[in-house]
Amino acid sequence: MSTTTPSPTPVAPGPAALSERQRREIDYHKAHAEKRAHLAEQPVAFDVVDDRERRWWNAYWSVYDILLRHDLEGKRVLLPGCGFGEDAVRLARLGAEVYAFDISPEIVEVARHRLRHLKVEGVTLQVMAIEAVQHEDAFFDYAFFLDILHHVDIPRAATEIERVLKPGGWLIGDELYTHSFVQKNIRESRLVDRFLYRRMHDYIYDTEHSYITEDEKKIDEQDLQVIERLCARFEKSYYNSLTGRFFPDRHDGLSRFDRLATRAIGSMGRFTAGRVVFEGRLPA
Repeated sequence: MSTTTPSPTPVAPGPAALSERQRREIDYHKAHAEKRAHLAEQPVAFDVVDDRERRWWNAYWSVYDILLRHDLEGKRVLLPGCGFGEDAVRLARLGAEVYAFDISPEIVEVARHRLRHLKVEGVTLQVMAIEAVQHEDAFFDYAFFLDILHHVDIPRAATEIERVLKPGGWLIGDELYTHSFVQKNIRESRLVDRFLYRRMHDYIYDTEHSYITEDEKKIDEQDLQVIERLCARFEKSYYNSLTGRFFPDRHDGLSRFDRLATRAIGSMGRFTAGRVVFEGRLPA
């Protein structure tokens, strides 16, 4: 791993620079960080990096399969919405120079303590919003997205990511997704919204530990196109047509079936999927 770059004490973005949505995100994550303060001394699992037996049906494992095909040694990787630092630690394990940030000072502070506790090097932590990345132009080789785009202003975020990535830089991600037709005509239908959603939510998710903010919205095909238009090359795969909607992701057998079924319907998967994994490259 490369040498750790000292990072400043977490300071929230100035109030004038924040939107109402961002303020609500910061308030929510302050309480979220308090509930997760114990993570400061928790280890990070490396199975998704080290295990030879891969979970090909799982979107998170699949996005790491993409990363593992790249040589990240010495590469500058931007990690927006880094949370409590798990993926920053994993990227550092792969030899990357990791620049991780979150909009929440409290979450960054937990991540900072965790990295110190684990004696992790090669990670710089910052407090900032993805809509205003505090780095110079053409600084990064990679940007890695994990469940962050549904929290942010995607056009503004895309502009910033394009600015700070080098020509030929890579965008790799695993994001919550829904097609706009499905969202409008099924998810927001009266039957689902009033009667089915809460019951399915309680079954699928651990309601004591669910993590849903007021303003978050799964990205749709139009949001994804904003990211795709940045790239000279862009590949995407769809996941979770059933997983996370009709049953929890802890059932591996059902999740395998889900992945095979989603793959079998090809491009129609864009209508059924609940996640999208992508790999794009800016023009050189």
